[in-house]
Amino acid sequence: MRIGIVLSQPPGYSETFFRSKILGLQENGVEVNLFCQVINDEFTLCPVIVSSRVSKNPFLQLWFFIKEFILLLPYVSTVIRYVKLERSEGTGWGQVFKKLYLNAHLLKAKLDWLHYGYATMALGSETVAKAIGAKMAVSFRGFDITVYPVKHPNCYRLLWKYVDKVHTISDDLLNLALKHGLSKDVPVEKITPAIDVNLFKTSKEVQYKLGVPVFMTTGRLHWKKGLVATLEALALLKEQGINFVYKIIGEGKEYERIAFAAYQLGFKDSVQFLGKLPHAEVKSELEEASIYIQYSIQEGFCNAVLEAQAMGKLCIVSNAEGLTENVLHGKTGWVVPKYSPHLLAEQIKKVLLMEEGRKLEMAQNAVKRVREEFHVQKQQREFLEFYGVSTKSEDLPQSV
Repeated sequence: MRIGIVLSQPPGYSETFFRSKILGLQENGVEVNLFCQVINDEFTLCPVIVSSRVSKNPFLQLWFFIKEFILLLPYVSTVIRYVKLERSEGTGWGQVFKKLYLNAHLLKAKLDWLHYGYATMALGSETVAKAIGAKMAVSFRGFDITVYPVKHPNCYRLLWKYVDKVHTISDDLLNLALKHGLSKDVPVEKITPAIDVNLFKTSKEVQYKLGVPVFMTTGRLHWKKGLVATLEALALLKEQGINFVYKIIGEGKEYERIAFAAYQLGFKDSVQFLGKLPHAEVKSELEEASIYIQYSIQEGFCNAVLEAQAMGKLCIVSNAEGLTENVLHGKTGWVVPKYSPHLLAEQIKKVLLMEEGRKLEMAQNAVKRVREEFHVQKQQREFLEFYGVSTKSEDLPQSV
């Protein structure tokens, strides 16, 4: 079987979701190709086919057009099918030629499945899979379903018409897609993110001693991570005389806004911005954390919360999309309604004052659930089933 995965760029070292998926498919005899807009020489798991180049120089762009259309000549029957499909959807000739150029790398592919890693990646390419005789799959991950359709109503009309199967990482994202027009007749599989549970496990005895608590959040410095609201909650604790250290791992364009919020709220010295760290250092920081906080406004699922639970950390999250499936309220952690810093502050205080036996019970529940339900081998097996590939049980154990 041949599967093509469409992403904007090859997955980085830390993007275990895509990397483990590709490895799992390859280990079971599946040929995987990645279709991207840019190439990364550090990515070597599978071949990467780059999309047609776009230049601001009109003469250079004309040369790119001519060259690409010459390369499409051996695929004339596919091109004809594609043009007929686009014309049947009312696409004007100018747009047809533009789409032909931009999708040329896909139209030359021989695949059984063409899988768009994010719904937004399929925009402008909805008819390609049918033109090349492949089945089309698409993944829902967060922004592409929660935010983009709100800004661009009916943007997925053609995608819903041509998609053969959907992969979602949470039930909430699927429900949102249905509200945005996805037919209930389209087959859907929920495959959650997974982590390397053998890496994210603690060798230390879990203890919850009195002292200055260390709070921690990992993620891009982006509005959807709710970091300003988190700081507002911590400011309420500060007003009550509770001292703490808050560590934020990650980088992003919202750094100045978040840092200034800490300054305005009067406790910038208690907040540490650690920047982007490799997994080993993230694990080391988690070892020292008292409570992991993920008070996101929007969140598809969040691997960082899985990693924290696997390390036996007490986790407090918002009720944004997949977080309510990631953490089970009152069993493996606590879920707090978003946009309510005062409720977050109350929950943090309750956890701090909780007896050690109860804390230990919650942590053990979280570790057990992550190791049983969110390990990489399970994810790999589920993707093989998604595409209808028979698994090799000796390569993909049922549990860890």
